[in-house]
Amino acid sequence: MSAATMGAGSRREFSAVSVGEVLPAKTVHIDRARLVQYAGASLDRNPIHWDERFAVKVGLPNVIAHGMFTMGAAVTVVTDWAGDAGAVVRYGTRFTKPVVVPYETGADVVFSATVTALDEATRQATVEISALCGTDKVLGRATALVQLA
Repeated sequence: MSAATMGAGSRREFSAVSVGEVLPAKTVHIDRARLVQYAGASLDRNPIHWDERFAVKVGLPNVIAHGMFTMGAAVTVVTDWAGDAGAVVRYGTRFTKPVVVPYETGADVVFSATVTALDEATRQATVEISALCGTDKVLGRATALVQLA
C-alpha cells in the first residue's frame, strides 16, 4: 500500500477513502480440517461442524461451518484494507444461510466489501460486507465501522 493511503502505524488514511470504494475481495476455502481446528480453538465441538452422519441425522444437508468462523473470516476483508485489525470499532451481521462443507470438495466463500458512508467528524467509515458461497448469501446486514487515521 502506498504512503498516501496508509497513516501512522499503517492504518488507512481518512482522506484516501471515498464512498463507493470497493475493497479487494477475498476467497476463503473451508474444509473439514479447518473446521476441526476451529472447533478445537473455539471450544465449539458441536458435531454438526465435523460429523457428516450426525449433521444429516439432524436435518442438515451436510456438515456446516461455524457461523462465528464465517463471521470472522468476513471481517478480514476490512481489517486487511484498514491496515489494522484494531481499527474495527463495531461489527455485526446476521446469519442468513449456513456454509455447507462437503468432505470431498470443501466450500469456497467469497467476501467482498464496499465503503457506504464516511463521517468526517469522527474519521470513521462504514463498510458493508458481502459473503457468498456459490450463489447463496450466507451473511446479511454485515456492517463494520472502521476508525481511520
